[in-house]
Amino acid sequence: MKAGRFHGFAVRSGDSVSGYVDRCPHMGLPLAQELDAYLTGDESLIQCSWHGALFGIDDGVCVGGPCTGSALHPWPLEVRDGAIFTA
Repeated sequence: MKAGRFHGFAVRSGDSVSGYVDRCPHMGLPLAQELDAYLTGDESLIQCSWHGALFGIDDGVCVGGPCTGSALHPWPLEVRDGAIFTA
């Protein structure tokens, strides 16, 4: 990935936080068509709103859809005093 600006998002799961670049590995589009709409209805997976690909929250690996086996590009984050920071 080139240095510079990018769009990313964070997902909190219990005490852990995972961060990813907001780009689907299948088509290169942002995952969410609506602001902050990154998760499935039951909030168990990240979902691409364009074609329904499903990704694990903890590892970003695609577990269903046209890019199965690919993964989201991680964005390293850390939690300090309850706030999220780029690591």
